Amino acid sequence: MSSRNKFVSLRTFNKPNAVKRELRIMNKIISILALMCLLSIPMLGQEQWTLRRCLDYAKENNLQIQKNRISEEEGKVTLWQNRGALFPSLSFSMNQSVGFRPFEENTALVQNGQVTMTSNKFTEQGSYGLNANWTIWNGGINHKNIKAQKLQNQITELGTQQSELSIQEQIAQLYVQILYSIEAKKVNEQLSETAKSQYERGQQMFNQGLISKADLSQLEAQWQDTQYDIVNSETQVLNFKRQLKSLLELSIDTPFDVTGTEPNEEQVLAPIPSAQSIYEQALKSRPEIRSAELSIDAADMSIDIARRGFYPTIGMSASAGDSHYTASNDDLGKQMKTNLNLSAGINLSVPIFDNRRNKSAVNKAKLQKVNSKLDLQDKKNALASTIESYWLNANSNQQRFIAAKIKLQSAETTYELLNAQFKNGLKNIVELRQEHDNLIRAKQDELQSKYTTLLNMQLLKFYSGEEIHL
Repeated sequence: MSSRNKFVSLRTFNKPNAVKRELRIMNKIISILALMCLLSIPMLGQEQWTLRRCLDYAKENNLQIQKNRISEEEGKVTLWQNRGALFPSLSFSMNQSVGFRPFEENTALVQNGQVTMTSNKFTEQGSYGLNANWTIWNGGINHKNIKAQKLQNQITELGTQQSELSIQEQIAQLYVQILYSIEAKKVNEQLSETAKSQYERGQQMFNQGLISKADLSQLEAQWQDTQYDIVNSETQVLNFKRQLKSLLELSIDTPFDVTGTEPNEEQVLAPIPSAQSIYEQALKSRPEIRSAELSIDAADMSIDIARRGFYPTIGMSASAGDSHYTASNDDLGKQMKTNLNLSAGINLSVPIFDNRRNKSAVNKAKLQKVNSKLDLQDKKNALASTIESYWLNANSNQQRFIAAKIKLQSAETTYELLNAQFKNGLKNIVELRQEHDNLIRAKQDELQSKYTTLLNMQLLKFYSGEEIHL
């Protein structure tokens, strides 16, 4: 169930009918004992984590964020590679070969325009080359590639920021769920104490012959129900802690517990800013919007680069080569001197017909720009929808909280009066249980509206650029 809309209920089970209640009491007791045994394992050395600590820790240790940072480093490497394309390249090559002619006595070889006669059966030949190339001008594509990569690096950095914000949003939702479940457990413990007191009073009334065995069984079942609610609340707390622990990338053996203060009415009833003002601030600060805007700039750059494919390319090349051969009558030094060859040249390449490669590249770049504009609008729409959803939830639940408090006060007063009347034998079991259920629903509504309001108000502030505080 999404924490944006509704919290887990205080009671997530269906009560058995009054007629079948006696038959199910034993099964419930067994279930309660089993769960209590599971939850009674000592949790010594649990480390307390505040919300701020969770947020800071996730920014440094979440795996997705770490992957995004690696992408940032890869972008920096690519930028240096593009800058390197502005400079000449230099390479050295060498080739060594061995020949063997077992059945020839005389061999005529032509080496650099000279005829060499030899009868050697084993020969060795070596050649050496030093080559340099430099693209002087290719329509400015190299310079544009550098600018395009800088834009891409900014987009990648914004992607990392978006991941950080998304993780913080998820952590805040789980954290509020934990605080809600902890308070729900306290409420269930209070209800259990009252139900236990009613059961003990029921035993006295049964011994005095004032109520029947069936009525006493209903009181006992009511008490066991509240015990089950406590265990169920504890289970919910542990489950939400497990999810938060997983989000923080903590190992299974890491001691973990959360600490936080119960929100007061002043926080819940604080003024809620308008959705429009939050949206306008979010457009300026949210990384996904800035990333989409930069994607349009990057698409413009791609169009420019593609068009430059129609321009001529001017390059320069130079080389130095040398060789030697053991079959020659000259020594190694004289051969190296004689065979030395130096060359240099300027190259010009003009695209005339390229099978529509450049034109297709330009058209694809234009389509990418259209797609980037649509992506920006889509992200703006998604942002507006998210903010409006949080705003509606905050406002509606704030009003529900006000109504729920009045309803809860009335339910508590009625239940206390009815409980006193029951102890004096003026009210029956059916009326008591009905009012008990009404009290549970009233407390449930009050808790849900309070924490849902708090969460959505904090998320609204978060989307306007503020930090989350609980």
